[in-house]
Amino acid sequence: MPHSETSGAEPPGAGGKMRTVLLVAAERAEFAGLVRQFGRTRNLGWPIDFARQAEARWMRFIMAANGPGPKLAREAVEVALCGSRPDVVVSTGFCGALAPGLASGGIFVASSVRSGSAEYGARTPETARPFHAGPLVSVPRVILSAGEKRELFAAGADAVDMEAAAVADRAHESGLPFFCVRVVLDAADEGFCLDFEKLRDAGGRFSRTRISIAALKKPVGAVPELIRLGRNSRRAARALGEFLIDCNF
Repeated sequence: MPHSETSGAEPPGAGGKMRTVLLVAAERAEFAGLVRQFGRTRNLGWPIDFARQAEARWMRFIMAANGPGPKLAREAVEVALCGSRPDVVVSTGFCGALAPGLASGGIFVASSVRSGSAEYGARTPETARPFHAGPLVSVPRVILSAGEKRELFAAGADAVDMEAAAVADRAHESGLPFFCVRVVLDAADEGFCLDFEKLRDAGGRFSRTRISIAALKKPVGAVPELIRLGRNSRRAARALGEFLIDCNF
């Protein structure tokens, strides 16, 4: 459902503590819009694909990305918890729409995250910006067809991703407040002609080489699809960065 909240949080006083927000995504490209919002970021040098830190207002943002899926997402959280002391954990990045009214580039804030029989509560950040709130289902693979999306929507979810449940589980284990703030990449009626599950490398990450080879084998459908995904990704990352920088967690 469409929703917005007016920020009521006040910055800490002179003796207050800066709030540290751990943001966990799958790919560094999902942080591109947020990185643009900062004057500078610091490379943390952690043993994951991407780990940078920046400050805005009274919040310290730690951005961590380690690849798609629950295993790599959990590894990112583990490394971040060893290298920092976050006050909150936020699963972020792209998601797929299941609800028909969600368009590419729209912000989605999960009210809950479900994976199989497990379900995790998710908090709502304070912001004056509009967003869609609803339940999210987290699955370990790319949903390729609009038909699969309709089935997940009928089961009670408005959006789908691959990492949020793993991040939520680790946050709950650590007793840390959990948020899930994502941006829609593909609409409910959009599917993929490329089988991205077959285009991962041995570590589980998407292989650009394999994707390029697969696209050359299906140029009529795959090339326009990749162009669309690239355009939507850039737009979605910008929208997500603009939203996150204005949130109070």
